[in-house]
Amino acid sequence: MTPEELRARTKMFAIRIVKLYQALPKTTEAQVLGKQLLRSGTSVAANYRAACRGRSRAEWLAKIGIVVEEADETVFWLEMLADCGVISTERLKSRTEESEELVSIFGATKHTARKAA
Repeated sequence: MTPEELRARTKMFAIRIVKLYQALPKTTEAQVLGKQLLRSGTSVAANYRAACRGRSRAEWLAKIGIVVEEADETVFWLEMLADCGVISTERLKSRTEESEELVSIFGATKHTARKAA
């Protein structure tokens, strides 16, 4: 994927996370877990965008590392929502799969870039 395609993909992912948060029940536990999800899920796109503007290879690698961490954290919060019975695993399936794919994509990117350095 090109950087532009990844930028669009991560932004669309962030939008889907926002929409999920908006649809969560208004219970305390759903809102607490949801806010954590909202922060990490939108951070993936924001940090990838920042990485694209990196002024050095080291800065780019650092930002890509944050993208990997935030995507993985998003998987965690999606799992928590399902495991706590806030929302069904089935409803979260596509977002969880996308989070896991983003972890893989950016993890491999980081690994390859580090080997090339």
